[in-house]
Amino acid sequence: MRAAVSELETRPFNLSLLLKLHAILLDSVRGRDKGRGQFRTVQNWIGTAATPMEQAAFIPPEPSMLPALLDGWEKYYHADDRDPLVQLAVVHAQFEIIHPFVDGNGRLGRILVPLFLYERKVLRQPMFYLSGYLDGHREEYIQRLRALSEDPAGWNQWIAFFLTALIEQARENSEKARAIMDLYERLKVRVLELTHSQYAVPMLDVLFVRPVIRSSDFDSQPGMPSKQMIMNMLTKLKKDGILKVVREGSGRRAQVLALAELINLCEGRPAI
Repeated sequence: MRAAVSELETRPFNLSLLLKLHAILLDSVRGRDKGRGQFRTVQNWIGTAATPMEQAAFIPPEPSMLPALLDGWEKYYHADDRDPLVQLAVVHAQFEIIHPFVDGNGRLGRILVPLFLYERKVLRQPMFYLSGYLDGHREEYIQRLRALSEDPAGWNQWIAFFLTALIEQARENSEKARAIMDLYERLKVRVLELTHSQYAVPMLDVLFVRPVIRSSDFDSQPGMPSKQMIMNMLTKLKKDGILKVVREGSGRRAQVLALAELINLCEGRPAI
């Protein structure tokens, strides 16, 4: 996402950037050996494991069609359509139907949502993720996408589903943002009570930027006290349960700590 924002400062979104994002996205993760940073040159299909193409749930266009399809997709991405949210619904669906990569299409398709809204200045920052809603309504999501290749009327149903997803995810994100702000205010009072230190709030600010952090990383943060004072403060936060130890320190290897309540709040589940 940071790479995309940096690129968008100097030029509009384009297929070259799409390839670059795919290469970054699949670096050292699932799909890294499946044409990372390259449009597919083989036919792929979607189905359960070991399903032959003849029994596939969906077969994307053949590779020879990709150049023309992606050119049309890119032009529509930049078209001055009447409603950017409806346009985004079509852009996202077209991308998933074209399925331009061997792997990573779903992940990259979800990244395109906040990038599109950011480039259109609907968002001030590309911080809007639909994954929560789409994962929670996965069967309907797939059903609506598949219907597009079977029934032209399916586009109205798809757009309605996508706009509902935006509304519900925006509502959930707003509630989560308020909860994060409330957590910050509550922890600010608690950390001050525990440490009685002028460095309490700066330390909390660091933790809200980096909720998983090595204890040694505080040494390089601006406005931090001596190393001994930092360790004393961290010990108090650990004893109170504000910080949890993710990995114990050993020798020169620093301890890894986590602001668990913030992480669990952001994840929407007890992750730590």
